[in-house]
Amino acid sequence: LCPLPSSLNSILTMAATDGTVAPPTTYKLFAGSANPNLAVKVAAELGITLGKATIGRFNDGECNIQLGENVRNTHVFLLQSTCPPVNDALMELFLMVRCFRRASARTVTAIVPYYGYARQDRKTTARVPISASDVAMLLESAGVDRMLSLDLHCGQIQGFFHHAPVDNMHALVDHVPYFVENVISGFKDDPIAVVSPDAGGVARAKMFMETLSAMNVQNISLAITIKHRRAAGEVEAMNIVGEIKGKHCIIVDDMIDTAGTLCKSADSLKEMGALSVSACATHALFSGPALERVGKSALAYVIISDTIPLQDIEKVEVGSAAYIALKDKIKPVSCAGLLGRAIRSINSGTSVSNLFAVKSDK
Repeated sequence: LCPLPSSLNSILTMAATDGTVAPPTTYKLFAGSANPNLAVKVAAELGITLGKATIGRFNDGECNIQLGENVRNTHVFLLQSTCPPVNDALMELFLMVRCFRRASARTVTAIVPYYGYARQDRKTTARVPISASDVAMLLESAGVDRMLSLDLHCGQIQGFFHHAPVDNMHALVDHVPYFVENVISGFKDDPIAVVSPDAGGVARAKMFMETLSAMNVQNISLAITIKHRRAAGEVEAMNIVGEIKGKHCIIVDDMIDTAGTLCKSADSLKEMGALSVSACATHALFSGPALERVGKSALAYVIISDTIPLQDIEKVEVGSAAYIALKDKIKPVSCAGLLGRAIRSINSGTSVSNLFAVKSDK
């Protein structure tokens, strides 16, 4: 086989019979309006420019989309997080996929760093939809050939796509090295407890702990918080399974919404004798009073990805709890590098499995 070209704009299709090289096929990266900063970073990681597309709104709020360049016979990668406003972002994603299909794109890969409706992955009561599955059906019917996402709320969402393969990447590949270098380095030899906020997140917390161990971090244990809820997003009481007294606690979750549960967990852990409490989450929704809660809480650091745009600190009142949260506690770690590497692997037909591991440099 011939080696792949150095240019990121073309991938050689190898002939299976006589060993000759077929004409190169191109790929292009486009983005919706949900997270333009992340799209620019991914394009820079790939060494290409974003595809031209005009995305606006008509006076009545309808999406107004027009491609500004030819995509015929092109492998298209479309980056669009379905973050708030979720329904607008989702409809924009759907219409852009249809636009590429009508423009004769060869394939369309949807890069959805934050998959909206992911928490509605099962029927919890009678006469309700399984919205995570229904969104998957919508995207497949639109013509998505492949899905790339980051830390899906539940792994079974991959099975909701019946025809399109799904690559569910893990942000801990970037988060753990950041933690080791910038946070854990200050713990000295004190023990560490990786805390799952609920029973459903144990696998995620265990993966985080194993990745820390792979980077030669010693004296780590696992703990679980058991929450008793009064209503959705409202915790009445909390118990801890595992030993956290005299340890630095790291709460690991896939998303932060209103931060009510997270902050109550942090305060409870501190009251129970934790030396410090930090958090690591991929998707930072920060709905409603979330920033104020983080600013007032016992949390020392909150490490997040940029799958969802973060509120501009310049628009927040100086000295407020939200300002303190944004300035001192919340530390964004970009997922652009991870997404860029995944795009390269998908487009070249190479394995993405190496993107799931963190290698120790020690």
